[in-house]
Amino acid sequence: MGSADGIKAVVFDMDGVLLDTERVSEQAWAAAAKSTGSKEAGEMYAPCVGMTEPMIRVSLENRVGKETAAAFLEAWEKEFYAITAEGGIPSMAHAGETLSDLQGKFRLALASSTRGELVRKQLSDAGLLKFFEVVVTGDMVKKGKPDPEIYRLACSLLGLHPEECLAVEDSPNGVRSAYSAGLKPVMIPDRIKPDEETLKLLWKLCPSLKDFCVLIS
Repeated sequence: MGSADGIKAVVFDMDGVLLDTERVSEQAWAAAAKSTGSKEAGEMYAPCVGMTEPMIRVSLENRVGKETAAAFLEAWEKEFYAITAEGGIPSMAHAGETLSDLQGKFRLALASSTRGELVRKQLSDAGLLKFFEVVVTGDMVKKGKPDPEIYRLACSLLGLHPEECLAVEDSPNGVRSAYSAGLKPVMIPDRIKPDEETLKLLWKLCPSLKDFCVLIS
């Protein structure tokens, strides 16, 4: 644990931190497992949280084979868009007010494993895109989380050293990515709670965005 002295920027993950996509994604994943009859693929949700789409595909192929993985991912995407077409993707509690409060106090960036087209649309629909100076997405890097590349790129585009940046994450894969890049990871757990290994990597553990905002304001 430490103080926020010297911190110049906050780099946010999107899914499960700013937007409630993880709940929708998990629901769609379970529906895809049922429709494809692949129990093994259904068990892969937690390990895949925070990964880019190509990495999710590889992880599934290694577990269930290419044919089953392709059918599962097609069903997952179909289920996800069916759910969001009805009600959209809600923001996480206090997302807008947190970004508004931090703007001007810290430089704000985004590091999301989701591809850029979706990131910008989903954040724009939620009224949150305007807060970010730098947006780094999964299709801008060769290796996704837990590899540190995405956070290193975010820091490079900000022109800051990693130790000058906080990373706000909800998944172990994201925490490992930020920690390996040299940022100070803050975890706000969503669908997955931190294990002992993840806890050792954290700068802070916060129950909500509101608590995080209070912590560093």
